[in-house]
Amino acid sequence: MLGLFAVVAFLVVWTAMSFVATEPATVSFIKGHSPGAPVHLVAQTDGAVGTGAHPTWVSYQVETPQSRKWVHTTLWQLPANTRIDVTIYQFDSGSPLRNQQWGRVTGTIGNSATITGTTFQVVNSYQHTVGHTFTVPTLGINVPLRGVDTSKKGFCTSGPCNPKTQLHHTVTFSFKTPKLPGNYRFQCFIPCGAGHYAGNGGPMQTLGYMGGFLEVQA
Repeated sequence: MLGLFAVVAFLVVWTAMSFVATEPATVSFIKGHSPGAPVHLVAQTDGAVGTGAHPTWVSYQVETPQSRKWVHTTLWQLPANTRIDVTIYQFDSGSPLRNQQWGRVTGTIGNSATITGTTFQVVNSYQHTVGHTFTVPTLGINVPLRGVDTSKKGFCTSGPCNPKTQLHHTVTFSFKTPKLPGNYRFQCFIPCGAGHYAGNGGPMQTLGYMGGFLEVQA
């Protein structure tokens, strides 16, 4: 009986350690931040991350605020009660949305976003395809990210992609983090999960790819 207990205990510890070891890094936007000042968060969406255990999976990458290096993670640490100015370089292709509701911008300041400098509040995905959505359900945030035309030159096939030389859309928007600290999950909804049941599974539910957390701290 003691031997069985020891085996079970070992498996529990091994499973926990394996989870910790595989959890992606956290990029902090709190270190060096001046209270009251806005945070500038820069990320990109790539059709294929290009490295790691799932090199063909679609993925986010985020730019570190200090070294300006691209990091493959979706754990982003943000200060509470702070304006977050977001820039997303969208390099992936797109398709029509299954539910046009995901084409509407919500939860941002002004309930709007910009694409290449032009303000918009909704994307008709039958006219302009959508590659991804940046969606934080508990905060009511949803921003559709238009897909790029893969027939044009400069399409990026493996991340991190280069916004100076490769085909993309630049989407910007702002929101305010809640006063209450906590982990607020964000994810991409259909169509980027079209190959999985109900649009989830695979990269959609995996930390470091299209699922992640805004780790809001006081």
